[in-house]
Amino acid sequence: MNTVIDTILAHRSVRNFEDRALTREQIETIVRSAQAASTSSFVQAYSIIGVTDQKKKEQLAEVAFNQDYVVNNGHLFVFCADLYRHEIIGEMESVDVLPSIESTEKFMVATIDAALAAQNASIAAESMGLGICYIGGIRNDLTKVSEILGTPNRVIPLFGLVVGYPAKINDKKPRIPLEHIYHENEYNSEHESNVQELQSYNEVVQKYYLERTNGKRSDTWTSQIAKMLEKQSRMYMKGFVEEKGMNKR
Repeated sequence: MNTVIDTILAHRSVRNFEDRALTREQIETIVRSAQAASTSSFVQAYSIIGVTDQKKKEQLAEVAFNQDYVVNNGHLFVFCADLYRHEIIGEMESVDVLPSIESTEKFMVATIDAALAAQNASIAAESMGLGICYIGGIRNDLTKVSEILGTPNRVIPLFGLVVGYPAKINDKKPRIPLEHIYHENEYNSEHESNVQELQSYNEVVQKYYLERTNGKRSDTWTSQIAKMLEKQSRMYMKGFVEEKGMNKR
């Protein structure tokens, strides 16, 4: 073990922050750490938008079902898949890059690049004693988010990342056991063993909720996820992404 691993394993999502803004040095350190992440073929197909304007933060919070911590935090970052600059590269070098930019592969590259950068940023922030929480709720209405942030075609806001000084830290949620996540040499698709592992995990999660809520909540992981997946959400996404000139081929 070392301090980096300790930081990673101690992760909790933080949703209550002190009324204390990050310094410019902290923001730049977090962004530089994000930029140090691996990037496919050196494409660097992402951008990060820092949101300090209070009105914009309130508008983004409204999109994200009025989550208070989208407004009240030390700093709000929005990570975007970005192939806009690559369209410009094609113009600069007189090369037809559009078929590539519009492909599913390059959309995946941009999305993965952004996710890798965000996780680097998160670990950097947590190593500085800060707390973080990802905000997928901005995808509830990406048309509005794009207007708020002024993102052009070829740029897709993927998620927010709030960072700040924790005012409250919750207990760590139990993850799926390693044996159910890590497959060696080939995927374990044997149905009955998967069911058994999920039932065992349900018991762990149920105990966690019972203890955390003093008996007020007792749902299992599979019931929670099944209800979430039963409700179709953000089904507009495919059309929106294509309209933005990505994932079309």
